[in-house]
Amino acid sequence: MRPVSARHTVRLGVRAAAAAGLLTAGLAVPAFAGEQTDQLWIQAPSEQKLIPGSTSEGSPLDIGLYHDNDNFAVTDGRLSVDISGIAGVADVTWPDNCAPTGTTAVCTVPEVPVIGDAYSSQVHLTVRAADGAATGAQGRITYAAVATGGPDGTLEAPHDSFDTTVSVGSGPDLSLGEIAPVKNLQPGAVRTVPFAVTNKGSERSEGLTATFTASYGLDILTKYPECTYKTLGDGYAPMSQATCSFDQVIEPGDAFTLPSPLRVALAAHAYAERLDISVEPGSGATDLSDEDNYTIAAFGAVNTADFAARGAQVTGGVGETVTAAIGFRNNGPAWIGNLGSGDPVAAVDFTVPDGATVTSAPADCEPRTLSGGHYPQRTGAPRYSCEMPYWALEDTTRSLPFQLRIDRLVPDATGRVMLTTGGSSPATFPFDPQPANNTAQLVLNATPTA
Repeated sequence: MRPVSARHTVRLGVRAAAAAGLLTAGLAVPAFAGEQTDQLWIQAPSEQKLIPGSTSEGSPLDIGLYHDNDNFAVTDGRLSVDISGIAGVADVTWPDNCAPTGTTAVCTVPEVPVIGDAYSSQVHLTVRAADGAATGAQGRITYAAVATGGPDGTLEAPHDSFDTTVSVGSGPDLSLGEIAPVKNLQPGAVRTVPFAVTNKGSERSEGLTATFTASYGLDILTKYPECTYKTLGDGYAPMSQATCSFDQVIEPGDAFTLPSPLRVALAAHAYAERLDISVEPGSGATDLSDEDNYTIAAFGAVNTADFAARGAQVTGGVGETVTAAIGFRNNGPAWIGNLGSGDPVAAVDFTVPDGATVTSAPADCEPRTLSGGHYPQRTGAPRYSCEMPYWALEDTTRSLPFQLRIDRLVPDATGRVMLTTGGSSPATFPFDPQPANNTAQLVLNATPTA
């Protein structure tokens, strides 16, 4: 499994292509499963290209550690970096949190996070082409890591799985500046997105292609004749995308700006929105270092989303099988999407009523013991945990039909239907104004009211 892409988070627009392999490899695994596992990973770019004979201060090489399960606190991360493979190709400047010895160094990461919107790399090297390094020269930097935490007390990244190929070459190197996030905006607010591309390479860029991918609660207002526009989704969170081809030549050291300012608006259902921006050189040229060809403009809206558990009442006689459709609903007004982590927005935790046996459960529901542990069979479990997708639109309703065989007649037999984020208590969501409706009941053979 390779680490997530550089620039700290999963890109919008690549999710549909990568989701079959866990959104892009290396995303944090949701902590909804009863079996508690964890894994340490290294985030590092697979390639780093350098300009020969450059007098610049060098290129940044950002590396980080992360782990899967946020139920565990992981500390004392130790990243080992071996640069013996780039001798004569590149030189490295070490940051303060690395202790080098010869061609290796151990870099400390006091607290190891899980992947999410707030994730950032913790180790920042600087690499530059070595004196005399010729175009085409290349070598590898390799990594290993251990940390304290996880179910067994120690986590270790998979051996021989993480490296960066450093090569010396010539060509354009387009670079996007970072964009500071903006918070506390009202739905309907309009913002101008700063956009500037600099060519840090050794050759001109014959134009460029820019791609803008907007999350569901963000509307791209500015339209350019150089762009084509489409909507994306098809089983994934809806989004819109503009792909733009500009023919302006960008000489080394020069910058490119858009023909007019890029303006976006927050929709009435906006909450945590983002505009993913990427660029690449025109005419099929290869960028020397694409690690800075991507950035995110993040926008936080002041909004709420009322998540609610859905219960049911069903009746039946002994020996009969009945269908109980419990579920989840987002009453809005905001949509919610875990676009950075890919974690489910919630899970529906269902405790089976006394006197009944589950004979069929929805595919997204995992059987559990009453205490929440692993249950070996799909049917007959006393409890089920049903993960929702990583997004819920402002009017999403998800029905979870369980088939129950009535073994004993128990008047008013009650099963709890509860929204969680992986624990055994009702979830408290920061955006939810009515947490009381995060719990509901499935009542089997309710006593008629007078």
